[in-house]
Amino acid sequence: MKTAEDILKGKSQKIVYVPENTVIQDVISQMVQQKIGAMLVKKEGQYIGIWTERDLLRNSLEPKFDLKTSTIGEYMDTKIVSAPADTTIEKLQDMYLGLFIRHILIIRGLSYLGLLSIGDVLRALLLEKDKEIKELNQIAGWEYYENWGWHCQYQQKEDSSKK
Repeated sequence: MKTAEDILKGKSQKIVYVPENTVIQDVISQMVQQKIGAMLVKKEGQYIGIWTERDLLRNSLEPKFDLKTSTIGEYMDTKIVSAPADTTIEKLQDMYLGLFIRHILIIRGLSYLGLLSIGDVLRALLLEKDKEIKELNQIAGWEYYENWGWHCQYQQKEDSSKK
């Protein structure tokens, strides 16, 4: 069964973050450049918050919000959910659904390995299910049933009853 660390191997291992005093316009610029939908916020070596595209939508309606002067530290969400590297895909899925979140920071010991989005986990889960379905189809394919031999016996009985 795949784990959070397995999923991260298919992604860039680089964790993208900004300091808490970064102006929102610069954060958006970096997010566009990096092609990411969430930015981690770091202070004194620790991740202290996260800010997403959805936060931009919500924050843009606030009266004091200004792209050029507001900092990410003023608007970030300070609740960062993390999970150990050996967390299974199914457990990650349960976390996203149960906690109503879209991003999980993956850790091993005291080290941060990366940030997984719900999309990353959903993709990995679907690929895993697709693999399982293909394996089951190989087991339960027509060749499997054709080699059973029961259809030959059934045909012989049917043929003898017609005579």
